[in-house]
Amino acid sequence: MDFLDKLNPQQRQAVTAEAGPVLVLAGPGSGKTRVLTQRVAYLIAHLGARPYQMLAVTFTNKAAREMEGRVKGLLGEDAMRGLWLGTFHATCARILRSEAGLLPIGENFVIFDTDDQVRVVKAVVRELDLDDKTYRPTSVHASISRVKNELIRPEDYPTQTYRDEAVKRIYARYQQALIQSNAVDFDDLLLLTAYLLEENLAVREKYAQKFRHILVDEFQDTNQAQYMLLRHLASVHHNIFVVGDEDQSVYRWRGADYRNVQRFEKDFPEAQVILLEQNYRSKQVILDAAMAVIDRAHHRRRKELFTERGAGEKLSYFEAFDDYGEASFVVDSIAQLVASRSMGPGECAVMYRTNAQSRLLEEAFLQARMPYRLVGAQRFYGRREVKDMIACLRLVHNPADEISLDRVINVPPRGIGDKTILALHTAARAARVSPGALLMDLGRGSDSPAWEKFSGRAALPLADYGGLLSAWVSAAGVLTVAELFDRILADTGYQDYINDGSDEGEERWENVLELRRLALEYGNRTISEFLQDVALISDQDTLGESQSAPTLLTLHAAKGLEFGAVFIVGLDDGILPHSRSFDEPEEMEEERRLFYVGITRAKDRLYLVRSLQRGGRGYAEETIPSRFLDDIPAGLVSGKSRGGGRAGRPSSTPTWQASSPSRPAPVMENRFRAGMRISHPVWGEGIVLDSRLQGGDETVDAVFESVGIKRVAASLANLKILNNKK
Repeated sequence: MDFLDKLNPQQRQAVTAEAGPVLVLAGPGSGKTRVLTQRVAYLIAHLGARPYQMLAVTFTNKAAREMEGRVKGLLGEDAMRGLWLGTFHATCARILRSEAGLLPIGENFVIFDTDDQVRVVKAVVRELDLDDKTYRPTSVHASISRVKNELIRPEDYPTQTYRDEAVKRIYARYQQALIQSNAVDFDDLLLLTAYLLEENLAVREKYAQKFRHILVDEFQDTNQAQYMLLRHLASVHHNIFVVGDEDQSVYRWRGADYRNVQRFEKDFPEAQVILLEQNYRSKQVILDAAMAVIDRAHHRRRKELFTERGAGEKLSYFEAFDDYGEASFVVDSIAQLVASRSMGPGECAVMYRTNAQSRLLEEAFLQARMPYRLVGAQRFYGRREVKDMIACLRLVHNPADEISLDRVINVPPRGIGDKTILALHTAARAARVSPGALLMDLGRGSDSPAWEKFSGRAALPLADYGGLLSAWVSAAGVLTVAELFDRILADTGYQDYINDGSDEGEERWENVLELRRLALEYGNRTISEFLQDVALISDQDTLGESQSAPTLLTLHAAKGLEFGAVFIVGLDDGILPHSRSFDEPEEMEEERRLFYVGITRAKDRLYLVRSLQRGGRGYAEETIPSRFLDDIPAGLVSGKSRGGGRAGRPSSTPTWQASSPSRPAPVMENRFRAGMRISHPVWGEGIVLDSRLQGGDETVDAVFESVGIKRVAASLANLKILNNKK
C-alpha cells in the first residue's frame, strides 16, 4: 500500500485508525478528500472489508464521482463493485424503493422537484380556501421543509399562532397529495427513511448488519434527519468514520446543524478524534488570520493550522471612500496582479456576503472591459426581479413597449391570464393602437369604447392595471426616478410578492433595493437617462465569459473552492456580519464561520476591502467596519485603515493604525437609548434598538419602517430624537 507513504502523520493516523467510531476534524485545505478515499481503499485492501458491506455518503454527486475515481485509481476498476456510494438522498431513495411494501407509496414513486412541490402547496392553499397572499406557497413550503429536516410530522407541527395552525393543516394535506400522486419530495427521502429505521426494528437490523463500515463526508453539514439515519445504520457495528469541520458549517439556513459533531461525541463516547491541521493551500499569514477570527467562536475544538508553504505576504487592507471606489480598487488590483504576472485572471476571486453586492463589481469589470465569471447566480441585470422593475419603468416611459407590458401586466398576479393578454393584443390591433394605449383607455372603465370587447372577468383587472399605468405615466413628469420607483413598488405590492420571508425572497428583495439605490443616484435626472444607462450596462453583459477570468461569488458559494488571490469586499457591520444576525447569537456565530471560510479560500494573497460610506452617489450612509476585522492582529495586515478598536476589545490586541479622513471629536456619553423614537432625514421615523460608545462615536442600531434595521454612526447620521420615552 504505497499510497500510505504519501500521507502526513495526522492523515495516516486517520486512514489507518482502528475499527470503531472515528471523528476526523479536518481544517481547510488539509486533504480531507484524500483521507476519506484512502480510508475506503485501506479498509478494502488492508482490513479485508467487502465493498458490498460498505456505505459512503456525500453531499453532492460530484463528490461521489470524485471519490469513486480516486479509489479506482488506487485499487483498480473492480474495487468498488457492490459499494454503496452516493448522496444522502440517493441512498435513501434506494432504501425506500427496496422497502416500499412498508410504506404508503409504491416502489415506482416519483420525486417532485422544488417547482412541483410549490405547485402542490399552491393547490392545497386554494383547496383549503386560504388566502395565497397571506399563505405564500413558497414561504409555506419553506416552513414545511424546515420541520421535515427536524423530523417533525404534520401531527406534531408546533403551533403558537393562527398562522401555525393553518400551516399545520396545509402540511397534512400536502403530504396526502404527495401520497395520492405516488410521489415524495427531497425532504421525504430523508424523513421517511429515518422514521422507517426508527420504528421498524427488522429493517433497522437489516441495514445496520449489512453496512459494516460507514463513511461520511462534510459531516458538519448534516441535519437532524441525516444524523438519525447515520446513528441507526451504525447501531450494530459502530464502524462509522465521519470527516468534517464545525468551523466550516455555514448552511444553517438549509437545516445543517454543526452541533451534530458534539452529538457524535456524546453518542459514541469511545470515538477516536483526529485533527487534520496541516494545510496544503494557504500561506501561514493567511492561516494565522483565519485562526484569529475563528478562535473567538464558541462550542468548537481548537485546531492549530500550519503549513510548509512559507509565511507569505501580509493581508492587504483597503478602505475606499465609497462603494464605487471599492469596486474600482478590486478591478484595478486584479489588473495589476495580471499585468505583473503575479496571478492569472482565473486565479483571482471576489467574494461578498449577498448577491446584491455584485452589481457595482459587475459594472466595474464591464467598464474596464475585463471578462469575469459569476458563480451561483444570474448576472445582476438578468435577475428576474431586476428585469421586472426595469420593465415597469420602461413601460411607464414608453407605453407602446409590448415586451415590457407582457412581462409585468400580471406581475404580481392580478387575474390577467394568457387568454386575456392575447385578447388585449387582438383588440389593440383592430383599433390600430398599441396594447399599452388601449390598456390605459380601459382604465376609464365603462366609458372606454373598448370596454365591451372584453368579458367582465377580463375587463376589470385590465381596467385596474390600465388605471395604474395611466397614473404612473402622469406622475413620471413630476417624480424623480427613485420616487417613481417607490410609487410602483407601493401600488403593485411588489415587496410582498417578491419577499415571501424565505432566504431566497430576502435575497430577491435586496436586489430590488440595490436597483432602487441606483435610481436614487439619478436625483433629478430623467427616466430616459436612467433607462438608457441601464440598457447600455446590461447590454455589456454579453461580454464573453472565460474560464480564465476572475470569479465573482458569494461567500456561501465559495466553500470547497480555492484561489491564488481572494478579495473579500463589503466588510462592514450590517453586511458581514449581516444585520439579520445582530440579535441572533447562533446566526452571528455562523457569520463568523462564513468569514473564516472566505479567508481560507486564499492560497497566496488575501485582500480585505470595505468603504467608508455606502449608498452610491446620491445619499450616502456612513459605515462601521466589520467587528470581525478587530479579531485579526495588526501585525498580519498592511494597507490603509481607519483607527480605533471596538468597545470591550482586549487591550492586549493591537488596533490597526489610522490613515482615514478626520473624524468628529470623540463622543463621551450616550444620547440614544433603546425604545427611543428617532427620525432620519431619508429613512423617516424609527425606534432605537441599541446604542453604545464605539471608536470615539456613538453607534446606534435602529429599526425603520421604510428600510428595516440599520446601524449608523450618530455623529454622521443626523438623527433627531422625537421623544424621550424610556
